Amino acid sequence: MKHMRKWMSYLLVIGGLLTILTACGASQEAPPREGSTPAAMNKGDAAPAFTLTDLKGDSVQLTDFEGKKVYVKYWASWCSICLAGLEELNNLAGEDHDFQVITIVAPNYKGEKSATAFTKWFNRQPYDNLTVLLDEDGVWAKRFQVRAYPTSYYIGSDGILVKALPGHASNEQIIETLDEIV
Repeated sequence: MKHMRKWMSYLLVIGGLLTILTACGASQEAPPREGSTPAAMNKGDAAPAFTLTDLKGDSVQLTDFEGKKVYVKYWASWCSICLAGLEELNNLAGEDHDFQVITIVAPNYKGEKSATAFTKWFNRQPYDNLTVLLDEDGVWAKRFQVRAYPTSYYIGSDGILVKALPGHASNEQIIETLDEIV
């Protein structure tokens, strides 16, 4: 009986040591393999995957910016708040950042000029750095649920629409918000 207690004590000590040593050597989750696609990193739903035409007639898709954060500003030529912020946004678009600046106007929707009239008007403006896409009849504005002009959309590098904010956003606010997302 005495030997049995002694053996039980040894087994308990050995079992306890094995438990401690195993826990100390527990492996952490392996880092992603090189070339593997990471899972979605931002919270939210996928941004509407638009395909629109720029003022030169070239097709632009959201997927053209895959792997890069995108700032999208919906605006209108009749909106005084929108017009007041264009110079500042033009400066931001001309700087080197880890995100793309896109602006979208919806011809023939909610009081906006026709595409021809808008393009003629905009080409006389001094905003050479802005990418302006035309959303004819507001097809994508409806999918983005634009309710007011201007409205800002922040899309993560994973294509997730992270944030939508109506009203003017300063360059500092845009940069700060984009710095918070992946």
